[in-house]
Amino acid sequence: MPIRYLKIVLIVFLGLMTLFYGLQNLVNLEAAHQVVGAVLAMANHEYYPTSLVPAITSPIVSGLVLAVVIAGELAAGLVALKGAWDLWANRRAPATAFNGAKTWALMGAGIGMIVWFGFFLAIGGSWFQMWQTQLGAQSLEGALQYFLCCAVVFVIVNMDDA
Repeated sequence: MPIRYLKIVLIVFLGLMTLFYGLQNLVNLEAAHQVVGAVLAMANHEYYPTSLVPAITSPIVSGLVLAVVIAGELAAGLVALKGAWDLWANRRAPATAFNGAKTWALMGAGIGMIVWFGFFLAIGGSWFQMWQTQLGAQSLEGALQYFLCCAVVFVIVNMDDA
C-alpha cells in the first residue's frame, strides 16, 4: 500500500512540474517567443553553420511552435493530475483496479516525454542544432532533466502492484 501512495505523489509532482512550466511560459510569453524564434532561426551557429534545413525566421511559425510546446506542457500537467486523481480513487482497490487506473497518469508522463524528448531534444537539438548556442544548450540541459523526470516516474508508476 505505501508504494501506491509513492506513485500517487510522484504523479502529482510530475503534473505540477509540467503544468508550472507551461504556465511560466505563458507568464513570460514574449521571452519564450524570443527563445523559440532564436532556435528556429538557428542564430549564431558557428560550429555547424550549414544545416539540412533552412532557418525559420517567421514570427508566425515560431509563435505556432511555441503554442504547441506550451499546449504540450499544459496537457501533460492536466492529464497527469487527472491520473493522480484516478490513482487516489483506486488506492484501496484490488491490484487489478489500481493498475487499470494508471492510464491517465502514464499518459501525462508520456506527453511530457514527447514535449521534452521529442520537441526539444530530437527536433530542437538535432534538427535545429540548439546545442551550438548558450541559450540553446541551456534549454537542452533543462529538457533532458524534465524528460528524465517524466521517464523515471513513468517507469516507477508503470510497475505492477501486487
